[in-house]
Amino acid sequence: MPIETRLLGRTGVRVSNLCLGAMMFGWRTEPAESYAIVDRAIDAGINFIDTANVYGRGRSEEVTGEALARNGKRDRIVLATKFYGSMDDSDPNAQGASRRHIVDACEASLRRLGTDWIDLYQIHRPSPDTAIDETLRALDDLVRQGKVRYLGTSTFAAWQFVESLWASEKHGLNRFVCEQQPYNLLDRRVERELMPMARTYGVATIPWSPLGGGLLTGKYRRGEEPPAGTRFANANAMQRRRYNDRIFDVIEGLEPLARDRGVTLSQYALAWVMAQPGVTSPIVGPRTMEQLEDNLPAAEVGITEEDARAIDALIPPGQMVAPFYEADFGPHGFRV
Repeated sequence: MPIETRLLGRTGVRVSNLCLGAMMFGWRTEPAESYAIVDRAIDAGINFIDTANVYGRGRSEEVTGEALARNGKRDRIVLATKFYGSMDDSDPNAQGASRRHIVDACEASLRRLGTDWIDLYQIHRPSPDTAIDETLRALDDLVRQGKVRYLGTSTFAAWQFVESLWASEKHGLNRFVCEQQPYNLLDRRVERELMPMARTYGVATIPWSPLGGGLLTGKYRRGEEPPAGTRFANANAMQRRRYNDRIFDVIEGLEPLARDRGVTLSQYALAWVMAQPGVTSPIVGPRTMEQLEDNLPAAEVGITEEDARAIDALIPPGQMVAPFYEADFGPHGFRV
């Protein structure tokens, strides 16, 4: 089964069931290879690209825009970006979810992307110190101005998303249509509340880190130092929490399941996320063309009932062995 399209929630827009994440473009991945990755993804049937203003402090947006200008396929792409993180360490207002920042951030993203509109504009993290109606009113203005077409969230709790729907209904504002949530075979906690909420309210879901930040690629082995140049070779505090013995209990149980299907561990893990009820389009963020080529065949791997039972025995529904988000209801929302 090749790349297919799925509805983006209730919008009527169809997006590919794999989303190309552009986080590495322009700073971890050189522009020339970034352009080639975009071209290859589009040729394979992907029409959904996601970036954010903070990736490379704007460099990812610039290179993504350049790639689409070079191939002339901007009009056929559902282009998504995000705001929230700091873009200027010397300015306390160059971040967050206030009207002031949202308007400025959107204009800057449009310039960097070299486009007149953003298909999907997302708040990168919840902002408990900003009233949700303040955020929604600013975003609603951008939609009415034609600068943004749809609105989304990232790493919202189920109750925060429902609160936003209530505010949109009360004030007659455009609502959020999708949520990006961390979801992979090492952290299934979103199955408890977020995924049922999304299915109930017709919300698209765009899982990030479906490969566990690379932990589900097979490159890491129990008792061995992470390979040089990999994400966990110079791990920060959160990454060190993820890199524990319990993840290898799951990984070592998954490897024979993937071998039996004749696929790589990463393809098997990605296919599982794609197959979960309510999932629209997991985000893959390749740093190299080789990684993209490994990701693409996941669309052809069907997860059977036998697979599902074996996976649930390794990591039961709603459970986790490594945290990919932590609730923090202070001014910075969720830690990841």
